[in-house]
Amino acid sequence: MHICVLGQGYVGLPLAVRAAEAGHAVTGYEPDRARCEALAAGSSYVEDIGDDRLQAVLDSDAYYATSDPQDLKGFDVAVITVPTPLTDRAPDLSCVRDAGRVLAEWIEPGATVVLESTTHPGTTRDVLVPLLEEGSGLVAGRDFHVGFSPERIDPGNPDWRLENTPKIVAGLSEGCLERVKGFYDTVTEVTVPASGLEEAELAKVFENTYRHVNIALVNELSRMAHTLGVDVWHTLELAATKPFGFTKFLPGPGVGGHCLPIDPVYLSHHVKARHGQTFRLIELAQDINESQPDYVVRRLQDALSRRFRRSVHGARILALGAAYKPGTSDARQSPAVEVTGRLRQMGADVTVVDPYLPVTGGGCREIPFGATAADVTIGDFDAVVLLTPHGEFDLDRLAAEASFVLDTRGVMTAAPHIERL
Repeated sequence: MHICVLGQGYVGLPLAVRAAEAGHAVTGYEPDRARCEALAAGSSYVEDIGDDRLQAVLDSDAYYATSDPQDLKGFDVAVITVPTPLTDRAPDLSCVRDAGRVLAEWIEPGATVVLESTTHPGTTRDVLVPLLEEGSGLVAGRDFHVGFSPERIDPGNPDWRLENTPKIVAGLSEGCLERVKGFYDTVTEVTVPASGLEEAELAKVFENTYRHVNIALVNELSRMAHTLGVDVWHTLELAATKPFGFTKFLPGPGVGGHCLPIDPVYLSHHVKARHGQTFRLIELAQDINESQPDYVVRRLQDALSRRFRRSVHGARILALGAAYKPGTSDARQSPAVEVTGRLRQMGADVTVVDPYLPVTGGGCREIPFGATAADVTIGDFDAVVLLTPHGEFDLDRLAAEASFVLDTRGVMTAAPHIERL
């Protein structure tokens, strides 16, 4: 089939490459021309897709990246994988709308359009379908097919990839569901049919809401445990020995990525705007997780004052990690960036180190750090804050050479000069 994937980012590029590997002729539509040029040259900016995989589908002529909407003509299946950010703390569906308008002109009878972008229930039916029908002059569910299949991409996860992660599929009608499922059966190992579009949309935002709320719970627990003088990390290890009724979540400097800081807000905002009801648990979790970077800064400030009788202002601080999770360069909504930004605002001399990211500007210096990076003198710093535990960081060396470490991820052994959050 001729497959068009609109948006060639963390979600769209893996899908496009996988579809090309499955034997489809794939057009990757990306309005950013610089990205298109990189893809055409075989250079992937998405870590889950290596240059070798990208080059292989380019060499086979199974994949083509373009910023020209006319290349969408004649598609059998088009998948929308564009961002759904927050603007002024409210859901922003402008990219979905733009993609729908671009796509509508090229819909032919029998074609299938699938939305993968995370959003609130009702978006596919109430927002996307009218745009597709207006622009095409066709009727969804009769002349062409429409579906929703939430993305479940976990950047940097080598175990759960696009092809082996169960894929929820939904359709505007039974016929639409059959077409949507038929496509995803060619690129994924397991498809899970949903009874309706809204159920599939709600399932996606609830998956991330579940994580968001539980992370907020352990973040607040870590604060209370610190006040009580109790080791929260050991407490969680003990609780995790229960073989039923408990799932282990860990505290940290906050939540990041596209999903957790954003997706639950789509649900709570939609419920309030449409029905005037407050999703109290989401809003409380949002308050806790958004305030976590401030809590990290306060802990560091207290430690400097207590241990060295000095303030954050003028302190030389080494911040390890800028990405929101280890093993990836994804810094979207990263709490590590929030922490370092607050420290700089308070007058600290901050050096940010991340082996996956070029951390420059804003008073930060890029220094490669790891077992072979002899040019970092850890002893030159008044304190180290470990924000993202990349595997490249030599934690033994850090423990041996640092004057003080605030470990926000609980990966180091507690010691007189090492505090865990």
